[in-house]
Amino acid sequence: MVGSITSIGLGMIVIAAAFGIGWIGSKAMESIARQPQAAGDIRANMILMAAFIEGAALIALIFAAFVL
Repeated sequence: MVGSITSIGLGMIVIAAAFGIGWIGSKAMESIARQPQAAGDIRANMILMAAFIEGAALIALIFAAFVL
C-alpha cells in the first residue's frame, strides 16, 4: 500500500514541477512581449527559477524514493 501511495506522490511531484516551469515560461514570454529591452534579464531570471524548481523536484523525488 505504501508503494502505491508513494507512486502517486512521485507523479504529483513531476506534474507540479512541469506546471511550475511552464507557468514561469509563460509569464516570462508575456514580460518579454511587454518590455523587449529587458529580455536578457527576464530570460536569466527565468532560467534561474526553472533550475530552482527542478532542484526542489529532484530533492522531493529522492526523499520519496527512500520511502519505497
